[in-house]
Amino acid sequence: MRAKFLFPLVLCAALSAVMFSVAQRPAGGETNNSSAVEKRLRNVRQLTDGGENAEAYFSGDGRTLVFQSKRDGRACDQIYTMRSDGSDVRMVSTGDGTTTCAYLFPSGRRIIYASTHLAGKECPPPPDRSRGYVWPIYAGFDIFSADADGRNLRRLTSTPGYDAEATMSADGRRVVFTSIRDGDLDIYSMDPDGRNVRRLTSELGYDGGPFFSRDGKKIVYRAYHPKTPEQVARYKKLLSENVIEPANFEIWVMDADGRNKRRVTDFGAASFAPYFTPDGRRIIFSSNLENPRGRNFDLYLVNLDGTGLERVTHSEVFDGFPMFSPDGRRLVFASNRNAKRMGDTNVFIADWVEESEGRVGGTITTARDEPVSGAVLTFERGRVKVEAVTDEGGRYEVGLPAGVYRVTVTKAGFRALGESVRVYAGESTAFGPVLRAVAVRSDRRQS
Repeated sequence: MRAKFLFPLVLCAALSAVMFSVAQRPAGGETNNSSAVEKRLRNVRQLTDGGENAEAYFSGDGRTLVFQSKRDGRACDQIYTMRSDGSDVRMVSTGDGTTTCAYLFPSGRRIIYASTHLAGKECPPPPDRSRGYVWPIYAGFDIFSADADGRNLRRLTSTPGYDAEATMSADGRRVVFTSIRDGDLDIYSMDPDGRNVRRLTSELGYDGGPFFSRDGKKIVYRAYHPKTPEQVARYKKLLSENVIEPANFEIWVMDADGRNKRRVTDFGAASFAPYFTPDGRRIIFSSNLENPRGRNFDLYLVNLDGTGLERVTHSEVFDGFPMFSPDGRRLVFASNRNAKRMGDTNVFIADWVEESEGRVGGTITTARDEPVSGAVLTFERGRVKVEAVTDEGGRYEVGLPAGVYRVTVTKAGFRALGESVRVYAGESTAFGPVLRAVAVRSDRRQS
């Protein structure tokens, strides 16, 4: 079976879902029973429907996602936004050249992304893979910012060669990105207007795919640093041809000013797309570490010191590009799972489950055992306040930290209900109360 190569891959769209999943099976449903063992994920929902979609990242309020996609008959990727429920999809890039690595400003009012449209309207040519699998480093890539609808485009970089892989700190004050401006692929930071550029890495090899921690104090990234004379010579030769080999990446962490660099993983595999958990104590990333020569990638968690490795997904196909919502309650990622056609990569979103959390769920019904849709359940305990809304079948499910909660259930036309429910860590609790309709009184005046 031949692999279908998804993106005109650049380094940000780092290990394309399909090219690392040649054994993928087209299907109308899940390709395996992964949901049964993915204890960290609940309510997994597919946001896109077919085609090549990846690198979806949240806005500061968690309501919007920006992502790259090849759709609508276009030959290469463009940038799109959508709501976090998958609705209201809009193209926001120019439609020319190819694009990658989009990110939303914390306010959600502007976006940042890389594009080759100034170098040419056509898609850049794919690399020559006759000598093996390589990534192209398109010299035409520069970084731009624009309003959230794509208007008011501003060029942020103008140095010769590759500039891409830009993301932003949660406070919106700094941008971190990858550039070849000094002769090697290194990580830099700059102001959102492109000023005050600072180089953060300098070791020979590829450093890229950077993301800030939530507090802006650290940066996580992927890196390959050749060691032997043969590795150094090969890396330099390929770099002179504007390509690199992506077979071996490790996860690294450094301070936001480039100090205190330290390697987190040492798997000898292709580990990439790292992102901090909201508390900054762990990193979620994608890797083929179970079989470094294989093409199946899963998501993993690891502590900053490299301990506590935990596998998050158990799909037989590609899972990658994870990002937590700002409140840490949801995870968005790209995957080949549930593909309709060979080569489909879609964006998925799931509720994130911490080990200290439990689940509460059930069906809200009337006294006649009829489901009540649109009922609002409010769970409150101290500062924690979480709401859930029943679906058309009266069902709901929500993840909560362990403890006892006061629950209020409301629905127009029914009496409000207040009860208590205990949530146990790592367990599911059934809570499905019966709502009683409000009696309708009819007052008639005697004449």
